[in-house]
Formats: sequence, structure tokens, C-alpha cells
Amino acid sequence: MSLMRRKLLLWICCMVLGNGIAFLTVQISRSTSAFSRHNQRVPVVPKKPFWLTSSMPTAYWNREQWRLDRFYNPVFANHSFLGGNYTAPDVAACQINVRAETEITEFHKLPSHFRDFVLYQNCRHFPQVLDAPGKCSTEPDGPFLLFAIKSSMGHFDRRQAIRESWGQEGVQRNHSVRLVFLLGRTKPEDHQPDLQELLELESHRHGDLLQWDFRDTFFNLTLKELLFLDWLESHCPHVRFLFKGDDDVFVNTNLALAYLANLTASQAQNLFIGDVILKAGPVRDTRVKYYIPPAVFDGGYPPYAGGGGYIYSGALAQRIRQAARHVFLFPIDDVFMGMCLAHLGLSPTKHSGFRTFDIKEKDRRKVCAYRNIILVHSRQPGEVIGLWRALQNPMLKC
Repeated sequence: MSLMRRKLLLWICCMVLGNGIAFLTVQISRSTSAFSRHNQRVPVVPKKPFWLTSSMPTAYWNREQWRLDRFYNPVFANHSFLGGNYTAPDVAACQINVRAETEITEFHKLPSHFRDFVLYQNCRHFPQVLDAPGKCSTEPDGPFLLFAIKSSMGHFDRRQAIRESWGQEGVQRNHSVRLVFLLGRTKPEDHQPDLQELLELESHRHGDLLQWDFRDTFFNLTLKELLFLDWLESHCPHVRFLFKGDDDVFVNTNLALAYLANLTASQAQNLFIGDVILKAGPVRDTRVKYYIPPAVFDGGYPPYAGGGGYIYSGALAQRIRQAARHVFLFPIDDVFMGMCLAHLGLSPTKHSGFRTFDIKEKDRRKVCAYRNIILVHSRQPGEVIGLWRALQNPMLKC
């Protein structure tokens, strides 16, 4: 081998060895640096915040719901930022909500019934005056269908018409049916006659009245929802299905039972059907009973079923009761139920058999027009009984 070739080979060997030593030096340096950083516990700062908190809303209901969401959120262990000694309405004592007077813009200009509602919006528990404790005790597994009808003290004729027609208790189409009416009380400021003694006689005779000691007004219908769900939990926890509605509707009970009997267990689990209202929002016309001031609520309503009547499963009722603890009281009861469903990640299902806005006027006197309708609103007591008897006629041909 020539001298030139030996020099070239020696130079290549030196280059390889030098690069190897440099590589090892860099790796050792990196390892030492990483080990040093690990031992010093240098925090890793994330590029984005883990929890994005929105700013507090301006409208009163939205702001109270914002507080309630954060009260029950385990991420926010310290509730001091909610303002004062904040307590969730479900566990708070029934007392005047002084925060409403200071946080609602021009509170003194609200209608008097609205001021009463927001001042006592935290009151969710009231003594029960009349009860029907044995309503569901005859069936170990609970009744198949329970009618829970919102009524008022003076509506004796409406309640009796329901008892004699679509709300008859007993066995219908091989399924047990039970009935209760939900009532509050009239107060002296309502300037109504005292009917309590008559109501007690009615309760003694029929055993189907549930009455609580709160003022029975339109804005307090939501209380009937809450108090009934509590009663259901303690007195009728195994009921399969519930019909919740007004006392001036007509119900085709046979059709409702046939529909429910054909449901699978999975279909019944989250069942909530009715005349669903979508993309609705608060009414701003002060002349309408559904009026909600902008300072009180901002935004749109979730999908909800019209309060004239809807059907839901007993299993879902238990979950709605729990969800209601996390939803701030709202003065319109069917919207409040939609809010509770939204909290559960659910929506009511529209069913064409629910006609809370009535049927075509030309069909209202035709009995056959009601054969494929589960509910229609509204009907007078005499009309309710007449329609029911006509539909039960075995000679009816449509």
C-alpha cells in the first residue's frame, strides 16, 4: 500500500472517531439536562386553559343559573366567587330572595305577580294539606299509567268529568290506571271564596287529591311539577308511565294505552312525548300571561312539550326530579320541564296525536275525528263526557 493511501485511511478513521465522540457528548449533555429539569420539577405550562369560564350573564335568571351550574360543578370547589354565602335553592330556607331586588333592573316596575315570584323563587318545599297515600299501593310493581292532572280548587266539575270519562281508575285494556289531581290553595289576597272544606269532602270521597300549602297561581305551576315529583318518589316510585296535563283536556285513554303497550323497554326508558314546541323564546308583550321581562331572562327556550298534556316514563321522572335540583325555578312550567330535559341531554319527542292547539273547527263535533288523537285541548266538562261515551260505543263506525 502506498504512503498516500495509508494517510487517507488514517484520516477517515480519525473523522469517524471524532464524530462518535461528539455524538456521545451531546447525548450525555441532553440526558443530564433532562435529569436536572426533572429533579427540579419544572412545571409544564399548557398552551390552552383546561377550563374556559364564561363571563357572568346580565339577565337575572341566566345569572342565577350560571351560579347554580358552578355551585354543583366539582371543578369549582371554592364558591366564594358566587357572591356572599351562596346556597343552592333546593336546600335553601324559604325566605325572601333579597338579591332579586338589587340585581334585577328596575325591579319595582315589574308586574306585582312577577315580583312575588322572583322574591320567593328559592321556595321549593311546602307542607302537604291533602294526600292520597295508598294510590299506588295495590300493585306491587306500580300502576301502568298514572294521570297527574293540574287543577284548581273551584274546578269541581272538571275533576268529576275526568273521573267519569277518560280518567276512570281501574283496569283498562288489561292495564292498571290511576288518577290524582294536583292543587295549591287560594289565599286571602286572591279574593276567592274559601272552598277548603268542600275540597276536604271531595278528597274523603274520591281519595285522589294532592294539595300543598302554596298560593295556586299560574306562575306557581312549576311548584306543582316539583312537589308532584317528590310525592311520586315516595309514594309511587314504580309507576311505568305518567300523563301530566290540564283539567280541561280530552284524552283518548284507549289509544294512549295501546301506544304505550307496544313500546320496547329501551323505547320506554327515555320516553317523553307531546306537542313539542321548537325554537321558542320569551314573550315580551306585557299583556300576555306568558310575559317574561328582558331583565329576567335572555335567550331562547329549549324544546319543550306544551303544558296541556304530555306522557313520560316513570324511569325518566326519577331523573327529571334529580335534574330539577340543578335548574333555577322558571315561571312557565312546561318550559321548566324542557330545561330539565336539556340538563339531562334529552329532548321531548313530537307526537302527532297531541293537539294542544285543538283540531280543525269543522272536525270538532265529529266523533271519528278523535279516534287517532291522544289529547285535544280544550274541552268543557259536558263535551268531555259526551266524547268519551261516543268513543266507547261498540256500534260506532268510522
